[in-house]
Formats: sequence, structure tokens, C-alpha cells
Amino acid sequence: MSLLFLLGLISIAMALAPPLTVQDQFLTAISDDVKVPVVLGVMSRCPDAILCESVFNRVLQRVSDKIDISLSFIAKPNASEPLYGVTCMHGQDECAGNVQELCAAKYHPTSEWWSFVQCQNFQGRDNIGTPETALNCANAAGIDWENGKAGQCAGKDGRGTEGIQLLQQSVKDSIAAEIQKSCTIIINGRQVCIRDGIWYNCEGGHSSADFIRQINEEYDRLNRAD
Repeated sequence: MSLLFLLGLISIAMALAPPLTVQDQFLTAISDDVKVPVVLGVMSRCPDAILCESVFNRVLQRVSDKIDISLSFIAKPNASEPLYGVTCMHGQDECAGNVQELCAAKYHPTSEWWSFVQCQNFQGRDNIGTPETALNCANAAGIDWENGKAGQCAGKDGRGTEGIQLLQQSVKDSIAAEIQKSCTIIINGRQVCIRDGIWYNCEGGHSSADFIRQINEEYDRLNRAD
């Protein structure tokens, strides 16, 4: 087979192949991007946590594709606590709310579990953790609570075995990360702001625009070409 014939075949194959568009190149470029880890140290019935999560609702609307967001729950380990093995500041219903949110986050994408959390908050802090609120908010978020894994994890009353284990581990993680106040905001491993009655230790600001800016800066730094 001659060289000219081979070159001819290659030319024909290239001509028939669909061109790599700018969009294709862009999708290829972002497929391997590094997302910025964002952790909110919270308690599900805490007014400061609810405020903090409302701020981050606006943040997610702008940079959800650049972050991996998670909740880390604050409670006190207590081996003598008969149901949860931890003491939640706002009572056992808060422990139940923590469990429900952790289970939703484990088994569903951010868009769904975050909607579940926002719905719980919207119902009022005294309703967070109740079976009725969990079921209604799961339905609103597109989560099959009665038959799906998240609902099984949480249990009917927020006392599911798996959910309790998730809560105990989350509390350990919060202690290890030195999260003591609800709400503590951690961006890429660094505490950047605390809301506890007032905003403080917020060198970069505490508005949604401030957090968006900090996340964009971290994202650019993490994905900067060497």
C-alpha cells in the first residue's frame, strides 16, 4: 500500500469526522476541574445557621458548578444520651433534623438536598426535624422519602440507625475541624467567617457577593495551569 494512498485515506477520514467545536473544547476543559470544598458548620434549628444557609442559597445560584458544599453538624458527644449518642443544643428534634439533612445529602445531588434544607428552614425552626416537615419537604425537593434510601436512612422520626451514625460522625468531624459556633463557614479548609448573633472573623466580608468572590478566587487558584 503506497504512502500516497494512506495519506488519502487519512484525509478522507478527517474530512468526514465532525469538527471539534468551541463548546466541545470547553466541556473537555471543565470536565477535570477541581471544585472548591465549602463546609457550613451548623445546627439545624439554630437561627444563625438558617440565616447563613439563606445567604449561601444566593451563593449557590451563582457558583454551584464550582463548589462541593456540605454541612457539618455541631453537638456534644454524650454516651449516656439514649437515642443519638450526642446532645443537640436545641433538643432531640434538632438531632432529628440533623439526621434528616445528612441522609438527604448522602443519597441525593446538591440541587435536591439543598432544596430539602431550604424547605425545612422555610417551615420555621420549630418544625425542623418533625416527620411531617421532612416528608413534605422531601416531596417538594423531588425526594422519595417513604420508599427511597434517604428516608430509610433517616427513619420515620429521624432516628434511623444509619442516620444516627452519620450524625455521630459529623459531630466528630466538626470537633476535628475546630468548628464550635453555628454558623461557621469554611472555604477550602480555612475558616473565613462566623455568624453567632453577629458576623465576626470575616476578613473577606460576609455578604453573598463576598463569598462568591472568595470562592471564585479559590477556584481560579485551584485550577490555575502550572
